[in-house]
This record gives sequence, structure tokens and C-alpha cells, in this order.
Amino acid sequence: MVSAPSLTTPIRSDIKALDLVSWRRHLHQYPELGFKEHLTAKFVAERLSEWGIPHQVGIAKTGLVATITGEQPGPVLAIRADMDALPIQEENTVPYRSRHDGVMHACGHDGHTAIALGTARYLSQHSSDFAGTVKLIFQPAEESPGGAKPMIEAGVLKNPDVDAIIGLHLWNNLPVGTVGVKAGPLMAAVDLFECRIQGKGGHGAMPHQTTDAVVISAQIVNALQTIVARHVNPLESAVVTVGQLHAGTASNIIADSSFLSGTVRYFQPELAQRIESQIEAILTGICQSWGATYDLNYWQLYPAVINDAAIAELVRSVSTDVIETPTGVVPTCQTMGGEDMSFFLQEVPGCYFFLGSANDTRGLAYPHHHPQFDFDETALGMGVELFVRCVEAFCRQK
Repeated sequence: MVSAPSLTTPIRSDIKALDLVSWRRHLHQYPELGFKEHLTAKFVAERLSEWGIPHQVGIAKTGLVATITGEQPGPVLAIRADMDALPIQEENTVPYRSRHDGVMHACGHDGHTAIALGTARYLSQHSSDFAGTVKLIFQPAEESPGGAKPMIEAGVLKNPDVDAIIGLHLWNNLPVGTVGVKAGPLMAAVDLFECRIQGKGGHGAMPHQTTDAVVISAQIVNALQTIVARHVNPLESAVVTVGQLHAGTASNIIADSSFLSGTVRYFQPELAQRIESQIEAILTGICQSWGATYDLNYWQLYPAVINDAAIAELVRSVSTDVIETPTGVVPTCQTMGGEDMSFFLQEVPGCYFFLGSANDTRGLAYPHHHPQFDFDETALGMGVELFVRCVEAFCRQK
């Protein structure tokens, strides 16, 4: 883990004065799953109304868009924040732990929403400091099934037309006080697959009378691991993971069917068809050799997150202005995790970046999607500072 640097410039006083921590902790206590973020959207809308910020609600079910205009005409920059939580039972004992059983903000989206709210509040108070327009997109359902595409289809990048978009992800793989930013591919495409194997069941003591779906599935799982090892260029990155395998009802019954599901990750778009074809070939070959059949459902969920070089350079430049040492800006921050921010980046130039949020000394370093996930809340003010500086720098460039 990279050691945490200090900041060259203190977070500006008006950002420090924002209630970022209390907003985040309120949101953390009332997490909601994708397209069910009614309480979250209500909280955001109430703050925006209180501050007199124009906004639209009910976009893609629970999404919101706020619009803040500077005193001079200029470009339109969008800032995106996701709002949804995960189906995880929280194990933290903090006072602000989740009050919704089985649902938890275990990926930092409560922080993303608080940062976007803070950015909206600051910009509305300092509209004379920038030209143009800022659209703040509060998006539902990033974790699943994806809220970015429905929001785009609802027209959030139009009226006025967005020139560029930025977003951040609080990142416990980096220490607080660091920023991960790079041009080009940052996060992987996400494909999913489900497969049902149909064999012939029977008595566990008489396997010769059966077509064992468990044995067939075991061979398929092993064979799938050869796709990346033998069909993908070693200089390229890809992952094939089987996350579920269900079969059988008793120890002395040979299962007649089984169910597998998993995910495929890659950066290069051309790998999508190649990997899907190899999965199909493996299923066909193994099932034919056993006299079994299969039913495969394969679909592409999110494309890869690919950052525009110019906007990534703007974010990097802003980050180096804020962080003391060059080691605080981390370019080697690629991950095979996926994000539907990718749909926005397919429509307009933009940059998605990581904001370090881990603090080992305070026990705030559990990974994302862990039931004890939490982050160093000092990252919230830094997130607002970075967003505000990106707005100011983008307007100057244009």
C-alpha cells in the first residue's frame, strides 16, 4: 500500500464547514438497494431544495439531476455520484451502522453522495468563481442492474448538452490522501453467464446408469480456467470466474442437473466475443462427450471504463496541485472491477478516478463489499476540493 502523503493546500474553509460527515453517516444508516433509493433521493432532494438549487427527481426511477450555473456562460461539466447500497449484513459496531437489516453501504456510495452534495452546496455559494454549468447526476443502481444507461436514455446528458463528465470512487485499496488516476482503460468490462447442465440422475452406488451432472460440472469449471491461460494474449488482462455451482440433493443420489454462474472481465472489447465463444466450445465438447445437454445464457453487463486522455490529465494536474508529493498520485490503479460509469464515458469525454480512503492505523482498511467496510471520512472534504478544482480548471481551459 502506498504511504499517505500530506496536502500542500489545506481544504478551503467553506468546504471544511460543510456537514459532509453527518450527511454521510445519515445515508449510511439508511442504505437502499438499486432503484429503491427512495429515502436517499428524498434526503438529497431536501438538501438541494433547502439550498435553492434547481433539480429534477424521479429520473430512471430514483435518480436526480441538479444544475448549477456560473455567472458567466461557458462549458457544461457533469459530476456523477452513485447512491445504492449492497445486500450485506453490516458487522461494524459504529453508532451510524445500518438500520436496514441485510443492506449496507459496503462500497462507499454513501460517501460519493455526500461528496456530490457538498460540491453542489459549495458551487451554489460560489457561482462567481466559475463559468458555465455543472450538472450533478445522482445515479441509482450502480451495483446492479445498472442505473447509468437508463439515466442517459432519460436525457441527463442533454439540455444543456454535457461537454465532459467526471466521477470518483472512494477506494480502500489506496490510503487516504492519495488519488488514483490514469488515461485509457481503468476498470474492466463486466460480462455475466449462467448455465444449466442436464444429465441423468440415479443411485449413488450405480453410476453406470447415470450421466453425472456433478462430474460434468467439475470438468467444465476446470476447463473454463484454461480460457485465459491459453486463449488470451499473456500481455492482455482477462478473468473468467465461476461464482456459483449448485447440484444435488443427497449424498447417495447422483444429480441429474446442475447450475453454474459466473463473470468474465477484460479491458479489450475484442475479447468479449472470443471468450464467449470459448465458453460455448467448452460446454459443447464436454457435454457431448458425456451425453449431456446444456443451456447457456451469456450477456454483457457493463463495458470497460475508458478515460479520456485530456480529462484524465486535467484530474491528474488538479490532484498534483492538492497533494504534496508525486507519489500521492497513483497511475498504476487499474482494476478488474467494473462500473457503469462506463456508459457515460461512451457518450462524452470524461474521467473516473479513485480517491484513497483507507487508514490502517484506525482499522479502516477492510476491502469493498466486506461486512466491516468503512473508510476514513477525511477523504470526503478532499473529494469536494478535487471536484471543485476540476470545475474551476475545466472552465478555464474552455
